Amino acid sequence: MKNILVPSLLALSLLGVTGVAQAQAAESTLSFNAGVVSDYRYRGISQSRLEPAVQGGFDYADMSGFYVGAWGSSIKWIQDTGTQNSTAGVKGSMELDVYGGYKWAVGSVAYDVGVLRYEYLRNNLQTVPTFVNANTTEVYGAATYGVFTAKYSHSLTNVFGNANSKNSYYLDLSAAFDMGNGFTLTPHIGRQVINNSPAFSYHDYSLTLAKDLGNGLTASLMAVGTNAGKDQYTLVNKYNGKDALVVGLKYTF
Repeated sequence: MKNILVPSLLALSLLGVTGVAQAQAAESTLSFNAGVVSDYRYRGISQSRLEPAVQGGFDYADMSGFYVGAWGSSIKWIQDTGTQNSTAGVKGSMELDVYGGYKWAVGSVAYDVGVLRYEYLRNNLQTVPTFVNANTTEVYGAATYGVFTAKYSHSLTNVFGNANSKNSYYLDLSAAFDMGNGFTLTPHIGRQVINNSPAFSYHDYSLTLAKDLGNGLTASLMAVGTNAGKDQYTLVNKYNGKDALVVGLKYTF
């Protein structure tokens, strides 16, 4: 049975945003971010072998509602997939996500639609038997009402190296509670469905506490877990869907 992990999205790891839609900005903005996490989790699954990862990116938001951005992180799951399947020379230690979309509001509901390309630089996952290239394209749509956000992501390609997995999808439900004094609490539950590979489908859940430290610095603590199958999501003797606490630090400028 194949062993594959489900990679990441822009700043949607703990140190980013969880797809909460916003209306058009009052003015156009350009921002940059850099950070580190004790474990890079995406959709509940570790992308970094349960080890730390370095991350960073930029975002441009136009006052019209259009936005573009890019975000990158170190990863280990592609090379670990090669090791797990006894395939030498498997490359892919860097993820680069490039995305763009449009945000607007109607009454008290904010909307966000866009497209996201996960590019695993110089990856050759297709050299591993039964796998295809890891690069993936998704479209997404989100709606926010008050503190609650629902988001749906749909793959236009094979998803994260799974052969015959086009039209896989991910459903994300979350909320963002302002706790005062710079604290934000974000509960989340998600459902990843891998088309034509039901054994690789699973639920994930997390609870994130973030603290705005001022001057662009944010610290965070996330409790995360999944019900992902151990046979499907264990690489190099590490179960990448295990329950864990993840700490992070992010600087935005």
